[in-house]
Amino acid sequence: MKIVINSKYEYLRDWVEKITFHFDNGGEILHNKRNIIKVFSLENGISINVKKFHKPHFFNRIIYTFFRKSKAFRSYCNTLYIAGKGFDTAESIAYVEVYEKGLLSDSYYISLHCRGVKEMREYYWGPLAGNEGLIDAFAHYSAALHDAGIYHLDYSPGNVLIRDDAGKYTFILVDVNRMKFMAVSSDRGYRNFARLFENDDIYI
Repeated sequence: MKIVINSKYEYLRDWVEKITFHFDNGGEILHNKRNIIKVFSLENGISINVKKFHKPHFFNRIIYTFFRKSKAFRSYCNTLYIAGKGFDTAESIAYVEVYEKGLLSDSYYISLHCRGVKEMREYYWGPLAGNEGLIDAFAHYSAALHDAGIYHLDYSPGNVLIRDDAGKYTFILVDVNRMKFMAVSSDRGYRNFARLFENDDIYI
C-alpha cells in the first residue's frame, strides 16, 4: 500500500492507513456508478470525501503500475496545482494506492468535503431569467481558467460546484484527474465551455 498525505492533514494518518476498512464499513454514499464516492464525518469535526476508483482490468493494472500515474495520484496532484494557481477546488488530503501481486488494484482519493454548495447541473435546465449574474460570472470564471492554462477534460455541469454568497459566486472545480495544463486557445476554450450545455452527463 502506498500512502501520500498532505502535510496539513498528517494528523489523519491513522485514519487514512485504515482506508479500506473505513470505506467498506462506513460513510454515506454520494455517488455510486463506475466510481464510488462516500462522505465521512470524523471525530475532529471535519467532513471528508473519499473516492474509490473503479478497479482497472488486468491490462490497465499493468499500465497504471509501470507506465501511467493512477487516477488517485492525478486527482491529488492536479488539485494542488489548481489551488496553487488561485482557483478553488476540494482540498487534497491524501491518496492511497493498494497493490496485489505487485500490480495496482484499488486507489482512493481523499479530499475535504465542500459544504454549502450546489452543482452547476442544478441550473442546467433552469431559466436564464434571474440567473444572468450567475451565467456571466461563470463565463468569466471559465475564461480565467483557460487563461491560466487549466483545461478540464471533463468540464461538465456536475464537475463545477457553486457557492452563492448573496449574489457573489464562487466556483469550485472537482473531479480533476483528467486535466491538461497548457496554453488554451480561444477556440479551444469556447468549445470546452460549450460542452457544458451539450448534455447533462457527469464524468466521475
